[in-house]
Amino acid sequence: MKGITKAFGNNQVLSGVDFHLLPGEVHALMGENGAGKSTLMNILTGLVAKDDGSIIIGGQEKSFDNPKIAEDYGISFIHQELTTWPEMTVLENIFLGKEITNSFGLCDNSKMMELAESALAEIGVHLDLNRPMKTLSVGQQQLVEIGKTLLNDAKVIIMDEPTAALTGREIDLLFEVIEKLTKNNVSIVYISHRMSEIFQISDRITVMRDGVSVSTEKTSETNNDIVVRQMVGRDLEDYYPDIDTEKGSIILEVENLTSDNVFDDISFSLRSGEILGVSGLMGAGRTEIMRAIFCLDNFESGTIKINGKKESINNPEEAISKGIGFLTEDRKEEGLILDFSIKNNISLTAFEEFSSNGVINELEENKFVDLLMERLAVKAANRNQPAGSLSGGNQQKIVLAKWVAAGTQILILDEPTRGVDVGAKREIYVLMKELAQRGVGIIMVSSDLPEIIGISDRVLVIHEGKVSGELNHNQLSEENIMTLATGGQL
Repeated sequence: MKGITKAFGNNQVLSGVDFHLLPGEVHALMGENGAGKSTLMNILTGLVAKDDGSIIIGGQEKSFDNPKIAEDYGISFIHQELTTWPEMTVLENIFLGKEITNSFGLCDNSKMMELAESALAEIGVHLDLNRPMKTLSVGQQQLVEIGKTLLNDAKVIIMDEPTAALTGREIDLLFEVIEKLTKNNVSIVYISHRMSEIFQISDRITVMRDGVSVSTEKTSETNNDIVVRQMVGRDLEDYYPDIDTEKGSIILEVENLTSDNVFDDISFSLRSGEILGVSGLMGAGRTEIMRAIFCLDNFESGTIKINGKKESINNPEEAISKGIGFLTEDRKEEGLILDFSIKNNISLTAFEEFSSNGVINELEENKFVDLLMERLAVKAANRNQPAGSLSGGNQQKIVLAKWVAAGTQILILDEPTRGVDVGAKREIYVLMKELAQRGVGIIMVSSDLPEIIGISDRVLVIHEGKVSGELNHNQLSEENIMTLATGGQL
């Protein structure tokens, strides 16, 4: 790709980007959210039309009118935001538009089942393919998407944050698959904010910043600090901010919370000004526990106390009224109204703050929204831009801003930095610490162990739906967390 440019209205997203991909290499594409990485790959696959520049494949200039044509040519894109049909089965999703038929023109389900099971088995996934897609976890859906590309004779596979929802074992399996593919001369474009993965798996790294390709280096000839500096244009000091927060009284008590076949006898407490990390393997029940506390999902028994008072919360609206906020791991489906503007998404939970006698003071609303957008460094043309047009990381910032606007006192964050670049991650960490300084109690569910250790005051570890242990700050280590997460004892 040479001299690729693209503007959306007055927003210049790409300004003459060069990107070279070699046969059989894993080429990491890095940059902050909004740097233009996904737009560049969307242009390659025909989802977005370039304004200028050229795409040359095998010595010939190419241009694809849509992703289907690019896929038929051998270029597949696994997007960060999964595009699945939730009501259809796993099998139907895998073969959508590419159904195999028998001599009578009917779908050959047995043949498709055989091929799908074989492809998924390559990455260690064994699922009932007749299940509706919506019954799978985000991680399982991601693995299905990865398995689907193996059914195509792809020569180039673009992976946008492929491990964001995967466990350590699933990541290892994915890397094994990538190694097999590259040995067969398949090229991988790997977009990720996880530095450890980039240096483990990639051959070369291209860094983008503000719509320009800043550098391309062999991975063996650069390091973490150089890449971060190139991404953000500055050094990042104190990645996990060392900000002391005063712990107050207990503001949330969960006692013997139980949901049949999901989690059992969950008890813990949260103090004001405290960041409580929640860790465990995928499927352990972490998210389900948090959804029950916020009353997105039901639970059979147990009690929830807020400021020492037993509360009967029946739905999320009542949870919000009690001062609880919940940043969901699935921002696209549950965290945002994508067609709404940034402003309307942020102020959605706080209209009472800007209104008098039922009339919204738009000037005050605009000032508050602009302040939060500036504080979280949201990259957008203006507050009226649709939330769905933002990059994944900027969408995450909008969801977080919504709960800040709501004046939440108990804030549950489920994978708050998933798909967020290193600069934005630190901005989120600093905001979390500042909220804690103001007395907000924060529960953070995360699969990123360095993040859990770096930002938490205490950590609750969940194993197979039960609390397997609690670690204070001095006990925090990856070894201790993984021991408890896999059912061991310290």
